Amino acid sequence: MNEYESSGVAAGIGGGIAILYLAIIVVMIVGMWKVFEKAGKPGWAAIIPIYNLIILLEIVGKPMIWILWLIIPCVNVVFAIWLYNLVSKSFGKSEGFTVGMVIFPYIFWPILGFGDAKYLGPSAAEAQNGGFGNNPFNNPNNPFNSTNNPFNKPTDHQNNPNDTPPVV
Repeated sequence: MNEYESSGVAAGIGGGIAILYLAIIVVMIVGMWKVFEKAGKPGWAAIIPIYNLIILLEIVGKPMIWILWLIIPCVNVVFAIWLYNLVSKSFGKSEGFTVGMVIFPYIFWPILGFGDAKYLGPSAAEAQNGGFGNNPFNNPNNPFNSTNNPFNKPTDHQNNPNDTPPVV
């Protein structure tokens, strides 16, 4: 094999990798396009670099100052992960879905866009309750936050306690 043949093989491998990379990017953009449309925003915004971040911030309900945090090196990694978490929460997904969006965005954006996830609003209920994880003291799904709290309403059995000893 001479030098011309090996350079042709290398060019073919490089071209194949470039085509695969472009296909992955297209799949991710199409998934993001569908997510934008589900949230009631223009889908074409997914292909414009900074404008797509502005639309994502509108979807999750964060202020525009976040654009600054998303373009500053090193800080942007933290805020991008946080933004992905808020996007997944706005569609009713969990932190596990956020991890998937961070590690495999070319798989999870299409899942979010073409799947059965519905747009619930800015960061959904859990993110509005104070951030990550389960907050048991401000959880809208907590059955004891309702008016039917058995610990706040005395019943007839509590008015007549049966703690007196029986008569002998």
